[in-house]
Amino acid sequence: MLKNNQTLWFITGSQHLYGAETLAQVARNSATVVAGINEQGSLPVKLVAQPVVTTPDEILSVCQRANTDADCIGVVVWMHTFSPAKMWIRGLTVLTRPLCHLHTQFNAEIPWGTIDMDFMNLNQSAHGDREFGFMMSRMRKKRKVIVGHWQSPVILQKLNVWARVARGWAELQRLRVARIGDNMRQVAVTEGNKVSAEMRFGFSVNGYAVSDVLAHRSAATESAVQQLVEEYEATYRLTDALRAGGQQRESLLEAARIELTLKSFLEAGGFGAFTDTFENLGEFTQLPGLAVQRLMQQGYGFGAEGDWKTAALLRCMKVMAEGLDGGTSFMEDYTYHFTPERSYVLGSHMLEICPSIAAGKPSCEIHPLGIGGKSDPVRLVFDGRAGKALNASLIDMGNRFRLLVNEVESVKPTEALPNLPVARVLWDPQPNLDVAATAWILAGGAHHTVYTQALTTEYLEDLADIAGIELAVIDDRTRVREFKDHLNANEAYYHLFQHGY
Repeated sequence: MLKNNQTLWFITGSQHLYGAETLAQVARNSATVVAGINEQGSLPVKLVAQPVVTTPDEILSVCQRANTDADCIGVVVWMHTFSPAKMWIRGLTVLTRPLCHLHTQFNAEIPWGTIDMDFMNLNQSAHGDREFGFMMSRMRKKRKVIVGHWQSPVILQKLNVWARVARGWAELQRLRVARIGDNMRQVAVTEGNKVSAEMRFGFSVNGYAVSDVLAHRSAATESAVQQLVEEYEATYRLTDALRAGGQQRESLLEAARIELTLKSFLEAGGFGAFTDTFENLGEFTQLPGLAVQRLMQQGYGFGAEGDWKTAALLRCMKVMAEGLDGGTSFMEDYTYHFTPERSYVLGSHMLEICPSIAAGKPSCEIHPLGIGGKSDPVRLVFDGRAGKALNASLIDMGNRFRLLVNEVESVKPTEALPNLPVARVLWDPQPNLDVAATAWILAGGAHHTVYTQALTTEYLEDLADIAGIELAVIDDRTRVREFKDHLNANEAYYHLFQHGY
């Protein structure tokens, strides 16, 4: 589902004041930096050096070419020497690709015994990048700023984070979300302005009937169903009722048919994310549970009850997290565990939790579902892994979008849950449940989230900057009064920002 030929452009700024010899050295040094970053191998895409730019026309041209190059998903900019920033106005004005400002220099240390003015003129990033930074701030240009030597592992990790976010942003620009059925009736937070979302993020959301999906039922041939069920048997622990000869074996076969049908629909329509709802099941014989769980593990975004914002965010975060340790899943705050010592949240959903976050081998089970009016659905049941994680919610505030993040610590349940027939995760929200839930509610956070153990808040901060949306973070330093002040200040800031002040 992902393009493998994406690139980041590396643009080095200078000027003609220093002469041809200096500019030739700038170009050589820039090529060395790009090669060195590529060789260390952590970037998810290739960094491509562009010719050194020294005039307003050259800068405008490279920015225009970046905008129209289908493979370019972002630009990394560095001022090797001083580059008067008024030259950058036209280029920065038209640039639409995400921008990372790498504030570095070619040499790591000062050559104390040999340093002279030729060296100083060549290595002027210390004030060349400040001039460039002023112009971006003067133009209110959102960007990522990374400071340090380009060979530093810390700097390379920050660049890797931003590159992954740029990749997720590129995915949003082309993402198609299929809303199968509609929103859960009377629910507010899963609604939103789809036109505003497409204008802000690029992804489209359109509605489809269950009959549109079932038109792909021909994909569920007997041989395809049998092959998929064999995969289930090899991957999961099947309960007796679902095994060959079991009383509810047909329900497992039907779950396989639903998965094959749903995947065929998504592939044919070029969809990277989808929603469904138990109130619009049409001719589905059971609410898709196992199918949705497995499609999420394959990288699809999903939102239950018509929640298209969470579906799009999940797909974006799946792309950002590709190849990293830890899983990413649709999630819901379900119930609390209050104790005098520490209180926890049990996250779960009726069925649809991605097995990428499972602590062990999931169990494939079938149980009744009291809503939807259909047959008992098949699902994967498991506990989530312990460790650091976060929950993220994309919210439509009416006049803007807010990205809300709560850092959490997932823990192993203190006791077994033998009668809970769903996947689940127990977590300790930071700084504690009292403050975290208060801040979340004050910020208008949804009950649906994207839960991830693969990404950190830094990724979502970069995403919010690229998108030009509000970010609110609840972590171990959060205090309710300060958080309320932060939200109030953002009301004014984003009103002014959106009106060009």
